Amino acid sequence: MAFRPLGDRVLVRRIEEEAKTKGGIIIPDTAKEKPQEGEIIAAGPGARDEDGKRVPLDVKAGDRVLFGKWSGAEVKIDGEDLIIMKEADILGIVDVPAATAKAA
Repeated sequence: MAFRPLGDRVLVRRIEEEAKTKGGIIIPDTAKEKPQEGEIIAAGPGARDEDGKRVPLDVKAGDRVLFGKWSGAEVKIDGEDLIIMKEADILGIVDVPAATAKAA
């Protein structure tokens, strides 16, 4: 199913963290917190300003972002758990070096 967010909303897929610490300790699922990092799957056209002109978003599909712990609304689309949130809920864009991005 194709999904396109409206206004200044974005559709985000959480990026799961490793289940093992750097020291080699395995973290059980019950002790893990939900990741606060994700990838933008789709972005809306942007909000409108006071004059009715469209203000484009700073993020685009494919960007890795950090967001607040309680941001957005969790939805299930095509059996996948995703989050819909406003652009204002995004804390920043994570710049991933090309070598790291290919390994992930």
